[in-house]
Order: sequence, then C-alpha cells, then structure tokens
Amino acid sequence: MEDKTEEKKDLIRVEHLKKYFPVRGGFFQQVVGWVQAVDDVSFTIREGETLGMVGESGCGKTTIGRTMLRLVEPSSGSVYYKDTNVFGLNGHDLKAMRRNMQIIFQDPYSSLDPRMPIGESIMEGLKIHSIGTSKDQYEIAIKTLKKVGLEDYHARRYPHEFSGGQRQRIGIARALALVPSFLVCDEPVSALDVSIQSQVLNILKDLQNEMGLTFLFIAHNLSVVEHISDRVAVMYLGKMVELTGREELFRNPLHPYTQALMSAIPVPDPRLRRDRIILKGDVPSPLRPPTGCRFHPRCPVAMDHCAVEEPVFKEVSPGHQVACWRVA
Repeated sequence: MEDKTEEKKDLIRVEHLKKYFPVRGGFFQQVVGWVQAVDDVSFTIREGETLGMVGESGCGKTTIGRTMLRLVEPSSGSVYYKDTNVFGLNGHDLKAMRRNMQIIFQDPYSSLDPRMPIGESIMEGLKIHSIGTSKDQYEIAIKTLKKVGLEDYHARRYPHEFSGGQRQRIGIARALALVPSFLVCDEPVSALDVSIQSQVLNILKDLQNEMGLTFLFIAHNLSVVEHISDRVAVMYLGKMVELTGREELFRNPLHPYTQALMSAIPVPDPRLRRDRIILKGDVPSPLRPPTGCRFHPRCPVAMDHCAVEEPVFKEVSPGHQVACWRVA
C-alpha cells in the first residue's frame, strides 16, 4: 500500500533531545549521579500522522512526551512545532503554544480533579486561555463531550461516577477542548479492558480524521500500536533503536530488540507457535548504562565491537532507520 504521509510536511521535529534526572545523596543532598532517561533522541512527526512509540517500562517514552510539551524541562536538545522552537518560548508565548499541543494522560482517574464536575474540568483550559464567555465555554465543553460519545448531563457529574473507559473519554475531551493540532497520547488505553480499548482507539481515529490531528501514541501493547500507528519508533534504555513504517516494522524488524518484542506478540491461533526470543538478564540501570550499544548485554547476536562503540542511528533503506552494528 502506498504511503501517502510522505507528501505531508513535518509538524513536529525533535532534535537531539536529552533529559537527565539528578540523583542526590549525602548529608548536603549533593548530586551524585544522573539518570539518563532520554539520551540524544531525534525524530519527526508529519501532519495528520500517528507515530507509535514502544518499549519496556523505564525506556523513556513518557519522559519524551512530557519533555516535548515542557511539562518536564529538557536537559538539552530542541523540539520544533512547525518552525518554532518550543524550548525557546516563555511566558505568554509558551502559554499560547500549549493550545496547539495537548496530552492525554495514562491514568484517567488521577488526572481528573475529584472535587470538580467534569464539565468544569473540560472548561478549565478554556478559562485559562480566555476563550469566549462562560456560556461559550460551557457550549464548547458539551460539544466536546458529545464528540467522545458522552451526553450533556454527564457534565454535572464527578469523576468517581464514571467507569474507566468513560473517564478516559473525558480525558480525551479535555485535551480536545482547545482544538489542538498535536496530541501526546501517553498509554491512553493501557488501564482499560480490551473491549473498551477498541472503543477508545476508534474514537481517537475518528477524531483524527475529523479534526486533522497529529498523534504521538505511547504504548506497551504492540497490537494496539499496529492498529493505530502510521510509523513506529522503538525505544530501549533512553535510546531510539529503530524507526520505520508500521507495515515494514511488523514485516521486517531489523534490530534484535525489536525482533524480541515481535516474538512476544500472542498468536490468536492455538495451532500456530511463534519462535520466542528470550532475552537474558534484566534491563540495565539508566543511572549507569552500558558502554557501546546499550542493548549489547542482553543481545543474542552481540559482537565484541558492540560493547566498545555506540552504533549510529542511520537509514538502512528508504524510511527505515536502525541503530545496530549487525545491520549493514
């Protein structure tokens, strides 16, 4: 199938993004080390595209999403929205930029104020940005609720009166109220039942087509990523190890870590068996990452050179980038 996303311009451009968290210790709480949560990551997201991002817990996926929106301040690097460097904005300019870039949080309950009716939660962003009158704000909140499959009377209820799936819809409505063009979806369906996951995913896809949204979709579940993504980025211990189109990644994964992830996807037919790649050992600490390729201590095909020099993240075929010495 022809990839039509090639014709579109880049909406988001991430260049050499780094985020290190300090580790403090001793009597004076001095910095004794740095957790390298995100280490020199670069990628782009095209207009109207969904870039899926996968990897084990602690690999830096959520930190990337939060740092892009400046919910967490970066250590270095740049994030461009169109041609504007988000990290160079402050005050009023940053506030205005945040209308264009919103986030759907992973936990649909803790991200909502339990003392505030959900209509008020959705209207909060409109009030902060002084959009319309109180009547206009209420009408926008009701309209947005209906877009995600809820009704106007739901606006008067509190978060504890809703199921997990409904709360996640509320989180989506709150993110959409300001009519952004870019959404970070931080594992928006991981806390939901499988039947509810499909409903929320379909809502996101319908809204993307209707509103021309661009997504960074962070997830653990590769089946979910395959369903919703146009391209997929694979993260490991703060580094991006592979990036390519969805179909290409599932058909021809090149990095050994990606191959191990793919081998763990359940097969729905009990008569078929997939050859599992069992990785040895545990994920190393981002406080003291291995030298060379960060995956080499667990890699089944590692060479001596892998422990010495870090592989370059390069394009090995059109649109397919990978960081591995084994891949020519």
